[in-house]
Amino acid sequence: MTLLSNVVRGDAVLQQGPDASVHPPAELATICLPYRPESVGAARRFVCAKLQEWGLNDLVDDAAVLVSELTTNSVETGCQTRMLVGVRRPIDHVVRILVGDGSRSMPVMIQAGPDATSGRGLAMVHRLTHGRCGVTLLPFGKVVHADLASPGPISR
Repeated sequence: MTLLSNVVRGDAVLQQGPDASVHPPAELATICLPYRPESVGAARRFVCAKLQEWGLNDLVDDAAVLVSELTTNSVETGCQTRMLVGVRRPIDHVVRILVGDGSRSMPVMIQAGPDATSGRGLAMVHRLTHGRCGVTLLPFGKVVHADLASPGPISR
């Protein structure tokens, strides 16, 4: 078992961080969802629509996988409040997907066996983000984040 512990500083919370000048505040979007299985699909639709609006169509498929995995984990915490799902653009061609919940239990990446029916989600998140994922603990919960980068323009 490996603790997903790429802890980041305060910019992981569902607010504009100190780099807000890079993109206008409108390029942070959040949605509040109940802890129910159907919230996974709602979060996926929300994030994918926002990426399409921003013209980041090349990130939509991977973002759908990431937000599905992160919200599924959040739903399974058993919290009774609401989870927050956010997406923001810290810089061009990078999006950060955030899922905040009321549990301080840290996500754990496990080595799922070939017959296991679950347990591969955080490994997929780690692979899709090239390790650019982590957790920020809050006084009454946590925010899990995952960063996706598109190739972007080629600099010469």
